[in-house]
Amino acid sequence: MADFVDYYGTGRRKTSVARVHLRPGTGKLLINGKEYKDLKEYLSNDAWVRSALKPAVVTNTIGRFDMLIRVNGGGLGGQAGAISLGIARALVKFNPDLKKLLRQNSLLTRDPREVERKKYGLKKARRAPQFSKR
Repeated sequence: MADFVDYYGTGRRKTSVARVHLRPGTGKLLINGKEYKDLKEYLSNDAWVRSALKPAVVTNTIGRFDMLIRVNGGGLGGQAGAISLGIARALVKFNPDLKKLLRQNSLLTRDPREVERKKYGLKKARRAPQFSKR
């Protein structure tokens, strides 16, 4: 049986989780079971696309892998960050020598910021109701 090569990385950002599989290929893109010609079609914002593909651009591996991405939770901005971390982690599995380059560009650091929960008696997490003197 032929060897099946697959490099896997999980990325998280805010409430989004992206599971990224990189397989040697021609640059095909499959997100949540649907094929896209480019990431702009899914993310719809150039800044998010640049942020998501930054690990591949920095390591010069764009178009060398078919990307199979399963992403859920959060909004498109958080999903872009999750995809970025997932791609970076998968690239490290592909070639551990890329770790230093990705680390220098802060692409292997998980952004720990999450939304603070809303507290009772307040309008938001910290916003108190407007004070009325009368």
